[in-house]
Amino acid sequence: MPAIVSIPCPSPVNNLYCIMSKVCALCGSGKFITFHHLIPRSCHSNKWFRKHFDKSDMKERGIDICRRCHSFIHKKFSEKVLARELNTLEKLRDNETIHAYIKWASKHH
Repeated sequence: MPAIVSIPCPSPVNNLYCIMSKVCALCGSGKFITFHHLIPRSCHSNKWFRKHFDKSDMKERGIDICRRCHSFIHKKFSEKVLARELNTLEKLRDNETIHAYIKWASKHH
C-alpha cells in the first residue's frame, strides 16, 4: 500500500488536508482529497440528529472527495439538507444536481 502523505490544501478553510494517493469518491480526481462528513459537524449537537444517529456514526460517516466536489456540494446544499437527505455516497450520486456536476467534473480533472 502506498504511503499516505498529508499536505495543506490550497483552500480558504483552515485545517483541511489533502491526502495523496487517494481518489475522489465522486469524480475520480486524485487532486486535493479532503474528508467530507456525510452528516456535517454543525448538525452533531442537534437534537434530531442525536436521536437518529449515534455519536460515532456522525463523526466517522464520511467520504474522501476532491476539494472541487466538496466546495460544489456545500455551495449547492444547506448542511441540514446534506445531513438529512444526502447522507450516503449513493444518495449523493443519485442526486440530479450532483450527478450532472460529477459528469462534468470527471471530464475536467
